[in-house]
Amino acid sequence: MAGGAVASSSEGANAYTHLMDPNRKWYNNRRLIALHGWIVLLLITSSTNGYDGSMVNGLQSLTQWEAYFNNPTKGRLGLLSAIQNIGALAGYPFAPYLSDGIGRKPTVFIGALIMVLATVVQTASQSVGMFIGARFLIGFGLTFAANAAPMLVTELSYPKYRASLTSTYNSLWYSGAIVAAWTTFGTFKVASTWSWRIPSALQALPSVLQVLLIWFVPESPRFLVSKGKEKEAMRVLAYYHADGDEHDALVRYEFEEIKSAIEFDRTVAANVGWGSFFASPGNRKRVRIIVAIAFFSQWSGNGLVSYYLNKVLSQMGITDPTDQLLINGILNIWNLAWALIASTMVERFGRRLLFLTSAGLMALFLSLQTACFARFRIAGEYPAAHAALAFIFLFYAAYDLAFTPLIVTYTLEILPYNIRAKGFNIFNFTISVALIFNQYVNPIAFDALSWKYYIVYCVWIACEFVILYFFVIETKNRTLEETAAIFDGADAAEHIFDAAAAQAGLAHDLGLDEEKGHWEGK
Repeated sequence: MAGGAVASSSEGANAYTHLMDPNRKWYNNRRLIALHGWIVLLLITSSTNGYDGSMVNGLQSLTQWEAYFNNPTKGRLGLLSAIQNIGALAGYPFAPYLSDGIGRKPTVFIGALIMVLATVVQTASQSVGMFIGARFLIGFGLTFAANAAPMLVTELSYPKYRASLTSTYNSLWYSGAIVAAWTTFGTFKVASTWSWRIPSALQALPSVLQVLLIWFVPESPRFLVSKGKEKEAMRVLAYYHADGDEHDALVRYEFEEIKSAIEFDRTVAANVGWGSFFASPGNRKRVRIIVAIAFFSQWSGNGLVSYYLNKVLSQMGITDPTDQLLINGILNIWNLAWALIASTMVERFGRRLLFLTSAGLMALFLSLQTACFARFRIAGEYPAAHAALAFIFLFYAAYDLAFTPLIVTYTLEILPYNIRAKGFNIFNFTISVALIFNQYVNPIAFDALSWKYYIVYCVWIACEFVILYFFVIETKNRTLEETAAIFDGADAAEHIFDAAAAQAGLAHDLGLDEEKGHWEGK
């Protein structure tokens, strides 16, 4: 068996492609179905985050919530929105050490447990201070779960489905947003504080499921190898990727490639600790890209609608709370549909094309939205306001092509294992800083400038397109370990692949065609 297997690749394929059983699909293999069930449990971490953002948006349209908290405006409203991200900042110094130290699973559990307890406090809030404190704790707990869960998804997935599943993680932000939007719409007419306490209580549901079920999820094989638990790592790979056959060619190559990559990063590349992010050209390039896409994901004009839709709609002449809540609910369904469609296309069209298409269309649709919005504010033409609303939907379809599904996927796959948790922490930290700034500045700037504030984002998105064009490198159809070739050079990749193939007892005919940017047979 060992002598006949070949780890080969052709255009659009990676080292695993020809080792995978073509008849093993996600829908016809019992163990793959089980694996994807556990992955769904991890994916709903993103739903929790989306629920929170949409809930805060919806609560602003609830007169009961506004009255209970004395009609918060400007600075106080910004604090109520931003406090979750301030809580997240407090958790960042600890999250990667837990993920790398005790494992992905226990870190998800700790984060979920904190969020459950915090949501109880939020639901029972008797004062604005209590509400703000609870939201701080929700952000603190979310940091741990959001650091570990997507890494576990990408490190556990069957190779054929890794990119799509990891892209689905961030896309499910909108599933939580949908539930929150329609929950606040449904409780709008409850004539008591339960109009906002019910949506608050439901926020705990995904975290409750994780607290109860996370211990049944397999641990990351890469984490297990890094801790010297190689037999356990092999069992996990074999059980879920080859129906328990530890001699399967795919499993043997996966296992040996993971071992080779981790050992190479630890000993040769010296990818250990925070200092390694600045020690090599490859890592410095990784940091630039990670910080850029994280910042762009929040600073592309989307923050205005995501957190202050009611203010945007009010200035468009849509002031009825029922209409505002209805538009919020429909917009989130629209976003989820586009993000999930894009998640299925990441391997077919590639990361670079999707990022550039997304940025280009966002610039176009936001410019048209700004023009229509201005026309309504200046001339009072309601058709112009309706056109602006349509362009909001088109803008988000463009945003969802790349910035919803790909930012987590791209960040995780360009980072080698030994610095993946820390690098992902940099990504999440950047998002929180951008969000906090947005949530404080956007309501104040929008109140002062109205439609003119959109011009800032129109210009900025054009700058984003240029930066993405020069810095985003294509990574489609590569394994997690293969990305070393892109940032650390072909010699590093050959070292890893040759060692993996030799240890797995496989022939190896891979070489990197740097002009084409993919692996070719030698």
